[in-house]
Amino acid sequence: MPVKAYTSIEISKEDLKFSGAHFTIFSATDRERLHGHNFKVSLVLTADVGDNGMCFSYVEIKSRLRKLCSRLDEYTLLPAESPYMRVVERGEFYIAEFNGEEIPFLKTDTLVLPVRNTTVEEFARYLLELLLTDAPFIEGNEIAELVMKVSSGPGQWGSASWTRD
Repeated sequence: MPVKAYTSIEISKEDLKFSGAHFTIFSATDRERLHGHNFKVSLVLTADVGDNGMCFSYVEIKSRLRKLCSRLDEYTLLPAESPYMRVVERGEFYIAEFNGEEIPFLKTDTLVLPVRNTTVEEFARYLLELLLTDAPFIEGNEIAELVMKVSSGPGQWGSASWTRD
């Protein structure tokens, strides 16, 4: 019986990263202080192996991942969907309203992301969702599964996965 040849490829390069300031929100009254990380990004793709012995060109996926990272690089990252914090616009600022505090951030230095918290778990999901909007790449390479991973430091990764129905 013939075997369908799938393989998983992990792309994890030194330049697949973004620097960002953030704070994790733990509850309605508890959060970290503002700090930053050099977040690393990695992607595991599972796809058919073609007649040429390859799934796809690595150049294609590395280019896409670099673009995703550059969208987040060197910003303060705030969650738009937090159940505990509200972000409002006031002139040139975003104001993060949390536990009676008003924390101002320059709009030019800040991204308000469609996430619940600024954690590696949520960044992985957000980046995966952005990558999935690239239907020509996903469909054109018959990708069966994706696992996006984001790290805030050595040994600490969060991931989000997608599997073709």
